[in-house]
Amino acid sequence: MATAAPENRVIPFDRAFKLQGMGRKRVGRPMPPPTVDEFAPDHFYPAIELLAWIRATFIDTGAPLYNPDHAHLEFASLGVLWTNKSYRKQQRWIIGQAEDPKGGTAGAWKKGRGEQQLEEWFGELPDFVITLYAPRLKTFDDRSFCAVIEHELYHCAQATMDTGAPRFSTKTGEPLFAIKGHDVEEFFGVAARYGLPADLKALVDLAKQQPQLPDRIIEGACGTCMARAA
Repeated sequence: MATAAPENRVIPFDRAFKLQGMGRKRVGRPMPPPTVDEFAPDHFYPAIELLAWIRATFIDTGAPLYNPDHAHLEFASLGVLWTNKSYRKQQRWIIGQAEDPKGGTAGAWKKGRGEQQLEEWFGELPDFVITLYAPRLKTFDDRSFCAVIEHELYHCAQATMDTGAPRFSTKTGEPLFAIKGHDVEEFFGVAARYGLPADLKALVDLAKQQPQLPDRIIEGACGTCMARAA
């Protein structure tokens, strides 16, 4: 069943800048320090200025690129790190990753060391930590950089109940948080603001063509489809 695009989507990137009277000027985003250069020793650096920029650009009400999809993050504690340590997973180079530092199954000492380091960097244990690969991202233009940041912010989600309703703390009334995988909302949210990357544009072009295989063959070969149909 086809999924309709969400209504009342946020203002696209270019129009948001025009409405703010900023034209196509650079956003002035904070850049990584020399200590996380590609050829320097592996290093992780707390990006305090970048975190402030992310909040002031996407999360705070009235921000120039405010996105209501991230409204719950107003109540979240965030930590952002630059790194020059390369990371390759499933044949892809990773340039950004959002994590829940309070989850995981690490041993008590490893978990304790990690939590202590985060508290020393950010003054508390954040709800989410976003790590960014500085050597690659510093070469991105503003549009591409913002798309990466928002992609990671979409992973920093409000927890939901089995019914899909958002979860809130019974003590404080504030949102509860969880890492969220890719889904249609994330696709629409980033694509509506920044457009489709080249590989997805090719996918859309293929989708307009007559399929080479009938649906039943595709469904029978896809484990995800089979699991969901079970």
